[in-house]
Amino acid sequence: MENTTFANRLNEAMEQCGLKQVDLIRAAEAAGVKLGKSQVSQYVSGKAVPRKNIAAFLAETLGVKMEWLYGASNVLAKQNNLTEQNEYGVPKGETKMREFKKSTKLDNVLYDVRGPVVEEATRMEDNGTSVLKLNIGNPAPFGFRTPDEVVYDMQRQLTECEGYSAAKGLFSARKAIMQYAQLKKIPNVSVDDIYTGNGVSELINLSMSALLDNGDEVLVPSPDYPLWTACVTLAGGTAVHYICDEEAEWYPDMDDIRKKITDKTKAIVLINPNNPTGALYPREVLQQIVNIAREHQLMIFSDEIYDRLVMDGEEHVSIASLAPDLFCVTFSGLSKSHMIAGFRIGWMVLSGNKAAAKDYIQGLNMLSNMRLCSNVPAQSIVQTALGGHQSVNNYIVPGGRIYEQREFIYKALNDIPGVSAVKPKAAFYIFPKLDVKKFNIWNDEKFALDLLREKKILIVHGGGFNWKEPDHFRVVYLPRIEVLKDATIQLRDFLETYRQ
Repeated sequence: MENTTFANRLNEAMEQCGLKQVDLIRAAEAAGVKLGKSQVSQYVSGKAVPRKNIAAFLAETLGVKMEWLYGASNVLAKQNNLTEQNEYGVPKGETKMREFKKSTKLDNVLYDVRGPVVEEATRMEDNGTSVLKLNIGNPAPFGFRTPDEVVYDMQRQLTECEGYSAAKGLFSARKAIMQYAQLKKIPNVSVDDIYTGNGVSELINLSMSALLDNGDEVLVPSPDYPLWTACVTLAGGTAVHYICDEEAEWYPDMDDIRKKITDKTKAIVLINPNNPTGALYPREVLQQIVNIAREHQLMIFSDEIYDRLVMDGEEHVSIASLAPDLFCVTFSGLSKSHMIAGFRIGWMVLSGNKAAAKDYIQGLNMLSNMRLCSNVPAQSIVQTALGGHQSVNNYIVPGGRIYEQREFIYKALNDIPGVSAVKPKAAFYIFPKLDVKKFNIWNDEKFALDLLREKKILIVHGGGFNWKEPDHFRVVYLPRIEVLKDATIQLRDFLETYRQ
């Protein structure tokens, strides 16, 4: 069965019924069927074919036979009353080629930072179209360079990095990370509490896999960096999204957090500074989260990869520094602060009440040992990067690139009719809001695709960050101001006539 066959017949049936993708999603929700926007988009575009239970729901909703959707011919359809068939609509006795489908664990996983819209951008580029990529926080393509001292030290140490390191990482790297944790006032941390990873992404996956049993719940912010939700889901858990309030500087909504805690809740995830909003949480907000975690005996996972990209003289506070009695895992790395995303070097720090997590830590050690170690050349420059001059400081003050680009994009977006945005205080992302009534937007992924196809600008729609309403998108403001200026002019022009 070809993916395109299913897509063609699905689109044909939807057209005959006068239904749109959003109608299928609403029908699924009413029927208690798990069917997300990303899944429907992939079925309609021919990028994926659903499993039998989803196909059966679609067929019933659209008033067609499931076998027909899957690609059975008109002849086979006529044989329904004459010949006994198997579940695929193939007459029994005929051999069907075995199909290998993706795991059902992936049914509710999305990563639209590099999802269907990006695939369309890749297709366009393969056909010779130039695309402005404002979808991913990758500093190197926009002219941000790794500090010379870091590159020099890696070159000097390469011949010493040919073998495996200890599973947790090189002593020199972990010692430097421990000392950095001390500067952040994170309590009760030794070298043994430090784990290096191939970026923070690997360690998020490892930490969720070591913790969760089927049905366990983890509180994750909405909007979130989608890897958190994906890793919770893949580990068998359920990501329960608490709202971050746009009207309150995108701070977490404490009442919403409290409402969503159950006896299955094991942990709460914090992303501070936040991706995708650029929000920075003050000490008093963090203290409220600590109080809730303390009351309900929750673990705290804090993603702080942007902690050195804070502007306006604001202070970044590690939540672990406020919770010496709670078990906390703090994540950070060099990908963003030292403009070396491709080096893949991150770490996690265990702190606080480690006695309460003794068994969990054994699980972390087991998984850490199984992957042998993170890449050793990148580990070799951690000490240099953390111990020397922090070159990123030049970018985040008035006159610096990130600061000035932040100032420009904030004003330019808010000057577009129908667009508003909260000013980010950290990182290099902004999460603007669209007036959905003005533009009649009901599908934010469609908005992103339409913008890409018409203006050759690639952004990530809000749904890619587990934001439930179709009214947001994320912009990476790493390009120089002249590029951002052209992009915002193009966006304004696009929105002047855009209606879904």
